[in-house]
Amino acid sequence: MTGVAVAFVLVLATATPGGGFPVFGAAFSETLNAAEPRLRIETRNTKGSSENVPLLEARKVDLALVAGEYAAAALAKPDTPHRIIAAMYSSPGLFIVRGDSAARRIADLKGKPVVLGTQGSGITVLGRTILHSLEIPVTEITLEKAADAPAMLDDGRAAALFGAGLGWPAFAAMAKAGGRFIAPDAREIEAILAKNPALKPATLPARSYPGQDTALPSVGSWSFVFARPGLPDDAAYVLARTIHRNEAALAAKLDQARETTMANTVAAAPRVELIHPGVQKYLREAGLLR
Repeated sequence: MTGVAVAFVLVLATATPGGGFPVFGAAFSETLNAAEPRLRIETRNTKGSSENVPLLEARKVDLALVAGEYAAAALAKPDTPHRIIAAMYSSPGLFIVRGDSAARRIADLKGKPVVLGTQGSGITVLGRTILHSLEIPVTEITLEKAADAPAMLDDGRAAALFGAGLGWPAFAAMAKAGGRFIAPDAREIEAILAKNPALKPATLPARSYPGQDTALPSVGSWSFVFARPGLPDDAAYVLARTIHRNEAALAAKLDQARETTMANTVAAAPRVELIHPGVQKYLREAGLLR
């Protein structure tokens, strides 16, 4: 396919450096650009999901990564303009504390300073939802840059850090330094889900991070790659085909992208009609959608 002209130049909105979305966006764009000469995906750092949704609606970007809480709200709107290109990954929400912390349960964080994430992140919303559902008040810390979080936990300005899913950079840094995860127990998971039907049970697999030898059940939701209103069907079709044909390459590049499959896209979408029509066309051709 040497010499094939680029047909689709697409801008992908991610989030602030130091978080999981820019890492995913880089792997996603590099994998697809290398596999399909007609595609050129360019990433753009933003404030996160809270900015990405209006950027899409204003057609200032072509694609955007949107975390579960924001994605669910956007897709639930009557006559929503948002359409799904692909499911990214599920995001089990967890807290991490220093290895020498006395905290063993989420309730032990009551009244203490806890970093929930950046101001525009859907992960921050998930952490707040978990705490509110369990009626555990903390001193919330939100950041301009996700990369600032590990230092705050390390020097004692924060008692815990909230994050979600595989490959979360701050979790990786703190786990490597001996940090310990705190997850909701079975009773707490039941209480959170009862108050938040949009959330689902989600588990962090064992050995996802250094020192984490057992699987950690929690709650979470799916994050998605959204398309702007009016993204041409042929562009969405090529995206879906390229993702599907290069799922293994994407997973090899980034561990958390193991869940970025077109089969998971069908399973995670709240309704089939919320999947972009161009993606639906490819899914039917590939036998993944009837």
